[in-house]
Amino acid sequence: MNARQIAYRAFAWGGALLFAAALAYFLFSYSVTFGEITAGDTPGGSVLRTIAIDIALFSAFALHHSIFARIPVRAAIRRIVPVQLERSVYVWVASLMLIGTCYWWQAVPGVAWHTPRPWSWAMLVVQVAGIWLTLRSAAVIDGLELAGVRHLVGRGRPFRLRQGYGETSPKREARRRAGRPDMEFKTVGPYGWVRHPIYLGWILVVFALGTMTMTRLVFAVVSSIYLLVAIPFEERTLRAQSEAYADYMQRVPRKLIPGLY
Repeated sequence: MNARQIAYRAFAWGGALLFAAALAYFLFSYSVTFGEITAGDTPGGSVLRTIAIDIALFSAFALHHSIFARIPVRAAIRRIVPVQLERSVYVWVASLMLIGTCYWWQAVPGVAWHTPRPWSWAMLVVQVAGIWLTLRSAAVIDGLELAGVRHLVGRGRPFRLRQGYGETSPKREARRRAGRPDMEFKTVGPYGWVRHPIYLGWILVVFALGTMTMTRLVFAVVSSIYLLVAIPFEERTLRAQSEAYADYMQRVPRKLIPGLY
């Protein structure tokens, strides 16, 4: 292994560690800091101004995700950084922005609801189910891939559905030159129920709370609205990148809620 490969791996694994730290910091913030019940005037002034600041914070984080998903932006990044580090660059930026969003999130006074026992226990069960769904979905598509290190440590499980399957070599080569490499769309586990199970898990985690402070509610509503708005744009990009995604949409017709949507 030469010096360049060592540097690439160090950068990628550093991003993976930061990714894990950002998720841990979010869970701590949402469960502890955002759960503090505040009353009276908000530190930043009016409630509407505080909510506007929170919306701006999450919008900046969400906009980064949407911009990085666009094909022209990804092509531009590949011209700046080595292709092996494209995912790692995204992970570094996204992790730092998530930490910043949670750190600067403004407290909103009040409580939206407080669920007494035993119903609060039922809410906890739903939240745990959301955590399981998120982790299980991430495992299906490979956690190391999400963290940006899989391509540096070896290939994961074989593709179940691969873009270019059955195509002639010239077609696959043309797609590679156009920046549209082979992609996989698994239909195992939660990805056989809905096309975006991680998003469903997120919504369950942020809403299934016995005590929903207004600080939590603003975060839950803003983040969930972003996911609902982002889904059609994300799927449009995936269809543009891979003809196989249209086949996946036929196999799994529901986007977010099994049997409904």
